[in-house]
Amino acid sequence: MRDRRLIRVNEEIQNELNVILRAGIQDPRFQAMTSCVRVETTTDLSFAKAFISVMGDDEQKQKTMEALESAKGHIRSTIASAINLRQTPEFTFILDDSLDHSFRINEALDSLTKEGDE
Repeated sequence: MRDRRLIRVNEEIQNELNVILRAGIQDPRFQAMTSCVRVETTTDLSFAKAFISVMGDDEQKQKTMEALESAKGHIRSTIASAINLRQTPEFTFILDDSLDHSFRINEALDSLTKEGDE
């Protein structure tokens, strides 16, 4: 029972975090093509890891992560007002490169397919 609740809370936090990211953070370092891929909270909901995907080069990714770190308090208070939780977790933002990795794999497969066709 507790596991299902934690999964629902993680999904709700992820959805709300994506709403915040789509609305944009008022920081010039923030890259618009940013999304939350996954959220993992501790069982007592005191901490949460938010896995963030940023489209762009390494410099844009680094600047966006810096912008998220500086907006951490605003993000937490916005989520606290949107989701009725006893305690809103403190966030740790982690850059998620899984989308970049999958793009590289697709490009490699496409090049192999093209070589096979020739």
